[in-house]
Amino acid sequence: MKEILYSFLVFNILAANILNPSLYTVNTNSNLKTDDEMKILLNDINKDYDIPEESSEVSNLPWRNDKQFLHAKEKYNTPVLMAAYCAVLKNPLPGEAYNVKLTARNIKGKVVGPSKIFSQNANLGPYTRERGYKDGASYSNGNIVMTEGGGVCKIATVLYNVSVLSNLEIVERHNHSMPINYVPYGQDATVASNIKDFKFKNTTDSNILIWAEFIDEKLYMAFYGPQKPPEISWDHIATNKTKAPIRYIKNENLSKGEMKVILEGLEGASVKSSITIKYPNGTIRVQNMGISNYIPLPRLIEIN
Repeated sequence: MKEILYSFLVFNILAANILNPSLYTVNTNSNLKTDDEMKILLNDINKDYDIPEESSEVSNLPWRNDKQFLHAKEKYNTPVLMAAYCAVLKNPLPGEAYNVKLTARNIKGKVVGPSKIFSQNANLGPYTRERGYKDGASYSNGNIVMTEGGGVCKIATVLYNVSVLSNLEIVERHNHSMPINYVPYGQDATVASNIKDFKFKNTTDSNILIWAEFIDEKLYMAFYGPQKPPEISWDHIATNKTKAPIRYIKNENLSKGEMKVILEGLEGASVKSSITIKYPNGTIRVQNMGISNYIPLPRLIEIN
């Protein structure tokens, strides 16, 4: 049956080569012997990967056939995808998107040894112009301001989610002062050079390989290690909700009397978070992840 399926695949690949020879290559002398080998061939054909509409856990990553990634996975003996997350960013400013892409490139290939603690600031900071970062949007005292390296908190947020899904120890995490619009309340993390950091500890007995990529306003990140972690799910309870205020900004480029919403507000809240850990043997454990307090994010409207 496998030989028939293999012949069918080769026929279709060769047909595709006639139409567009740059798309596919295949070694017709290969003899497929296992289901895993069949999956590898299918992966070579299908270049698609998970493209979620909302931020979520993912498993089909854009780099799965990248030679540099495959070499690193073999070199550091990290064969298993522990967890992966994709943050869907909503209309990031140019400098912010640039900083996320730069930081994703810098974290790609980082290796955390057994019992070692990974610090974002130590590995990726300081977030200055001298190190290639641009000005991007940040939160400060209830306002949105432009700062050097603005946007690198998105790396911290995704690191936090992947670390939790990988069942690793969170050593240091700070929530934003105001909620963000690309992950649920309680699942964000922020950093600031020499002030706030994000840190996790590799509690496995093997290396952990970090891989990341920023594609079309989507930040992908994954951890690879010795084995799959238990199944993990989030739970959040929000209290003390506060309605988002409205702030008006004069914009003389608008027509007289025209109004334009430039930022949708988000209500403030106190959020108690926990995770449920389900082990392969059926054991279930609930772990407290702390309380995140947010002041409301204003709704910004331009008027003239």
